[in-house]
Amino acid sequence: MSFYTSLSGMRNAQTELGAIAHNIANVETNGFKRSNVEFADLVANGTTSNPRSVRGIGAVVTEVRQDFELGAIEQTGNATDLSINGDGFFITRDEDTGRTLYTRDGAFSLDGTNFLQDGLGNRLQMFELDTNGDPVSTTATVDAFAPPTNGAGAELAGVTVNFDGTVTAAYTDGSNDDIGQVALALFQAPTGLRQTGSSSWEQTGLSGNASLGEPGAGSFGNLLAGTIERSNVDLAEEMVGLISAQRNFQANAKAIDTATQISQTIINLRT
Repeated sequence: MSFYTSLSGMRNAQTELGAIAHNIANVETNGFKRSNVEFADLVANGTTSNPRSVRGIGAVVTEVRQDFELGAIEQTGNATDLSINGDGFFITRDEDTGRTLYTRDGAFSLDGTNFLQDGLGNRLQMFELDTNGDPVSTTATVDAFAPPTNGAGAELAGVTVNFDGTVTAAYTDGSNDDIGQVALALFQAPTGLRQTGSSSWEQTGLSGNASLGEPGAGSFGNLLAGTIERSNVDLAEEMVGLISAQRNFQANAKAIDTATQISQTIINLRT
């Protein structure tokens, strides 16, 4: 039994080592959120067992939990780089598949067709504005698009985003047009989001449905233009965890070695 008990410990340590390695590999990935491995003990027990003689039989991984703590904010000077000072997520949509993704990586830029996108072709979502500059609806979003010319025929000069999420297109004749407001999403249980890679997630039954809202409202958070949220990985903390997981693996391997020696001694006695 001791062999399998220690084997479970080695497998768990290997899982933790893999999670730590993944965190370290993404220390420079914008919007990345570190993962923590959580464990639970296993016991050999039953309804008729004597509670004074219950034996432990190892451990099991219960969850690889993501830590959504805010990462460091870095100034970039790029007007379309955005970060969120709050709990919200940017909403992006894949034009080809219609798939909706959520991200904390706000490195957006205009593509060749004047859509704000994340570099992978996923278009940033925003609320349409009425003539008063207020969102027409906060339950439906549209692709962030900057018209190449305004009503006077002037060409697009650039796009800026205010702290309240208002997207403003500037034109060569000196005019500015508000073309929408960046939409943000909140989740009841963000740790239930499914990772899809590239610092993006999609909702699941565990996360609950996304609640949409405007920047600056409640926990959605304000937008900071010209900045990017860095990874929230603390390299020093990960190195300490790496050493701890390595020691855990070695200790379980030593326990297997000791159990082998005991078994060998018993066999020698019988022969």
